[in-house]
Parts: sequence; structure tokens; C-alpha cells
Amino acid sequence: MDLLAEYRRATMYFEMGDPSGAVRLLEPIVAAEPANSSVRQLLARAYFQTAQLGRAEEQLRELVDRDPSDHYAHHVLGRTLERLNRYPDALRHLRIAAAMHSTNDDYVTALRRVESRFGNGR
Repeated sequence: MDLLAEYRRATMYFEMGDPSGAVRLLEPIVAAEPANSSVRQLLARAYFQTAQLGRAEEQLRELVDRDPSDHYAHHVLGRTLERLNRYPDALRHLRIAAAMHSTNDDYVTALRRVESRFGNGR
């Protein structure tokens, strides 16, 4: 299997609005190359888009564990936990992402939204 070609195909599927197709291509790539963060991130995003939130959380936690400074992984993990109605857990990751990249409007908006739902987590 040409993993690079499969990754490119998966990216194309994802960008064309077919995250399920991307998942089918990405799962064996992550199995073959578990240390490849780019592939794992795209798989997590595809899981998120297909509402496979438990699987998305698993991939994102792996990314955050490997690289705690990955603000994007924290953000998407926070969004995933938000969709699972796990607001205290979501707040932690959204706060980290917003603190690391405070100029990102998406990060700040997501943080404010969850803070308003959960009462600032206090």
C-alpha cells in the first residue's frame, strides 16, 4: 500500500465533504504508522465530522499526550468533549488552546460558548 497516495486520497475525500470515505482510508494508515501525527489528526477530524466522537476523543487524546503544546489538538478535543456535553473537560482543553493561541477567533468563541453553558466552570 502506498501510504502517501492513500493519505492524499483521504485528504481529498475529507476536503470534498466525504469524511466517512476519509475514515476508511485513514484507519489502516494510522494502524501502519501510529506515530504519524498528521494522519492521526485528519482521522480525528473525520471522526468528529461523522459524529464518531468517542473515536475522535481517543485520537485527540493521543495527540495531546504526545505533544501537549499542540493547540489545535486541544481545541478539537475541547470541541469534541463539548459535543459530548462534558463541559468541565471541554473547558480545560479549550482554555489551553485559547491561552496558547489567543488571536484565534474560533478558539476564543468556542471557549466563551462553553463558559456560558457551564458557568465559567466554577
